[in-house]
Amino acid sequence: MKSNSYTISDLAKEYDITPRTIRFYEDQGLLTPSREGRQRVFSEGDNVRLRLILRGKRLGFSLAEAKEIIDLYNLESGGERQLIYLLEKIEQRRLNLQQQQEDIKAILLELKSVEKRVKGTLKGIRAK
Repeated sequence: MKSNSYTISDLAKEYDITPRTIRFYEDQGLLTPSREGRQRVFSEGDNVRLRLILRGKRLGFSLAEAKEIIDLYNLESGGERQLIYLLEKIEQRRLNLQQQQEDIKAILLELKSVEKRVKGTLKGIRAK
């Protein structure tokens, strides 16, 4: 194997994921290893794509969104298009998270209100 190539075990260990996860990403067309006999051989490009996939997952992007971003590398001026697309996705994600944060705050306030009423009712019942 070449020095800038990786086995499925190498990548699984490096990113603390299972080989099954890597095979899933391969099945989805996100990774394209070559073969040496029966062994998958992943390139440095596959390694970078896997890192981007996992980073995207942590940021809340779907695999389809990650694939779109990665696929833009293959197009003319893909770097610029990819960055613009990524900025749009980041903005969407941030807005969604901010809305979820507001929703959570509202739910917590409602729970606090209900809790206060229930405690008051319980206190009245126990006082009898």
